[in-house]
Amino acid sequence: MTAVADRVVVLDGVTVPDRDVVGNKGRSIAWMLSLGLPVPPALCLPIEECRRFHAAAGELEDEAWQSVLAGVTGLEEKLGREFGGGDHPLLVSVRSGAAVSMPGMMDTVLNLGITDEVQAALARLSGDQVFARSTHCRFVHQFGQTVLGADIEEPGEEATPEQVREEVRRDTGEEVPTDPHEQLKAVIKTVFGSWSSRRAKAYRRHWGISEDGGTAVIVQAMVFGNLGEESGTGVLFSRNPLNGDPEPYGEWLPKGQGEDVVSGTHNPLPLEALASQMPAAQERLLEAAKLLEREHGDVQDIEFTVERGELFLLQTRSAKRSPLAAVRAAVDLADEGAIDRAEAVRRVSAEQLATVLAPRLTEAVTAGAEVLARGTAACPGVAGGVAVSDSDAACEAEGDTVLTRPTTSPEDVSGMIAARAVVTERGGSTSHAAVVTRALGRPSVVGVGEGATAELSGRELTVDGSSGVVYAGILETEEVDPSDVPGLEELIEWAVELSPVAVVDAQLADAVDLDAAGASLEESAPDVEALVKALDGASAARGSAIATAEGARAVLLAGVPTVERLPGQQAAALLLRLAQEKANLEEEEG
Repeated sequence: MTAVADRVVVLDGVTVPDRDVVGNKGRSIAWMLSLGLPVPPALCLPIEECRRFHAAAGELEDEAWQSVLAGVTGLEEKLGREFGGGDHPLLVSVRSGAAVSMPGMMDTVLNLGITDEVQAALARLSGDQVFARSTHCRFVHQFGQTVLGADIEEPGEEATPEQVREEVRRDTGEEVPTDPHEQLKAVIKTVFGSWSSRRAKAYRRHWGISEDGGTAVIVQAMVFGNLGEESGTGVLFSRNPLNGDPEPYGEWLPKGQGEDVVSGTHNPLPLEALASQMPAAQERLLEAAKLLEREHGDVQDIEFTVERGELFLLQTRSAKRSPLAAVRAAVDLADEGAIDRAEAVRRVSAEQLATVLAPRLTEAVTAGAEVLARGTAACPGVAGGVAVSDSDAACEAEGDTVLTRPTTSPEDVSGMIAARAVVTERGGSTSHAAVVTRALGRPSVVGVGEGATAELSGRELTVDGSSGVVYAGILETEEVDPSDVPGLEELIEWAVELSPVAVVDAQLADAVDLDAAGASLEESAPDVEALVKALDGASAARGSAIATAEGARAVLLAGVPTVERLPGQQAAALLLRLAQEKANLEEEEG
């Protein structure tokens, strides 16, 4: 890690800075470089600069800007290219990077630094005028949408930059700047500003992420997945994020750029298509995935680009996975020795357990049900409700809803949180809709086909995110046997071994009832001190509050040796919470 004028960090892999300084994305770039992996060079405005930006009412301090310019000069020297012009021009991507992963919540702009002169140079270097023009159009469109708020359609294949600029101008009354440095400054300010966007706040509120943090800004040299037949982009998971199967899983989009895949605006191909087209690149990618998972001890979500046959890794992070995959991956990683059993137990939340044990559809029910749509299974589970076509309707509805959209964007996050399930017309299993619903544990089906959701609006639906089918009406479900969930019984056994509290099936006459003491499972945060006081001197405890983090902590702090088992699905949550809070208390004391 090298500092430029004390305000910008060069991500060179010499050291790996802390994620609290450069965010998850910045740390992952430096980490991959330290392992000798092929990563385009980058620089980072640290998270502290985001705090300064907001304290200065949305202005970038001059010292920080001068440091950015010095950092860009360093990229030019490293690559032998010139930002904003010359015979060998440098284009950059500008991305967010918070310390806690918030996929798709903040802004990104690609192909920054392009001008008419740069377009001409790209055409000469590549021998492909269509590529150069398309790249220019992509930038103008993305800048217009992201920075200026333009509501315009994606450019067609025959569009010119001048036409897209005019569309932006008509829609917003503002011009997309042609000066690369002006472009860069505006986008950096927009990315910092997106930390406080409604969608980012909704995501943090749902996951309990602090508002006091901020995002870093990563400026990285562009590589082009849209440059010729041997180029493309994709996303690779080191294990299947839907069911935890220990095999690589991903999608590949020939002649595309990264946003085409994650935005859900394009329907990519299975990863096997890369193996057929460029087996050497596929082999290097899978080797890198194994290395990154082994180094991190967790399932990795890797964004990559292939430019004319050469593989580049853009970022890696711990993968958002379905609750079903969370259970299996935790157990498999522990069995393989990548993590210990205590860590495996900590990686599965009580909410994820509740989801994997939620009722499912039977063959007898589905055999007679009306199928309304089929697509890609993006997050397992079953949920039903009335189909609504926009996020505001999902948030305002009194009953259960299913959010049905052509595709989702970060602006839809509040609606995705409010809805019971999500269905989209476009996108694959690594699209925005798929990644966010897996993190939320919402059943989802993506890629059901153009125009399909218009016919669903207002109807009662049942979404089976395990099979990728949308049914008419609200269908009956049946209870799940824990033995049918791969890894669950083993995980619960480990939780029992790790917990110092005995869990018994019998009713104990002297057990203190925590629910009667004023706490219940429905409460978001029972008062730990009050629960400890209620348990003072008790030899046993009962009540649904024990299955909350606060209730389990109170039992451990009070030294209660025995608790009564909870009924049904709550039993697994109770066992997990006791083991997790024991580990948390030991970590705090250590």
